[in-house]
Amino acid sequence: MAQALIIVDVQPTFCEGGELGVRGGNAVAERIARYVAAHRGDYAYIATTQDWHIEPGEHWSQQPDFVDTWPVHGKAGTPNADLHPAIAALQVEHHFKKGQYSPSYSGFEGYEDNTDRIPTREESAAMARTNTTLASALAGAGVTRVDVVGLAESHCVKETALDARNLGYEVHVIEDLTEPVSEELGAAARKRMREAGIILD
Repeated sequence: MAQALIIVDVQPTFCEGGELGVRGGNAVAERIARYVAAHRGDYAYIATTQDWHIEPGEHWSQQPDFVDTWPVHGKAGTPNADLHPAIAALQVEHHFKKGQYSPSYSGFEGYEDNTDRIPTREESAAMARTNTTLASALAGAGVTRVDVVGLAESHCVKETALDARNLGYEVHVIEDLTEPVSEELGAAARKRMREAGIILD
């Protein structure tokens, strides 16, 4: 059984001190780094995802409701949109950027881009058509099980896990390697994932 590990949005923008900092985010990054160091050989495929917003429309707001609209975060080309240093040090080979010109929560909405370039809207659309997607990458690697970790459990981790499950994969979310925005939202996310057949380890 070929396994994949998807490290979702572990970026300074979602850690303490970031624009949408999650309590415990920096500690999650360090735990993920230690986990990968110990278990890298278990995985046929490892990838990261990043919010890489350029002009995501109403996703950014000066008066955010924190449901559909948010403060500016994950702004492409800024240090807070980079991978967390603990994750960057792992030198993972595959990086999927999402949300360049639209809201995006699931890593399956992005495309592989291992550069730090900031594409125009037209370039981004062309890259979305021609670059590798997470779905095609997993299929190409012969993956049957997907482990999902990262930030935040209540949002992008949940959506990435649900999309993986909808594609037919056995999906595990490793609870010690994620944190929700709040405990209430985390409980709702965990309920939704269990209902979808996702295993919470």
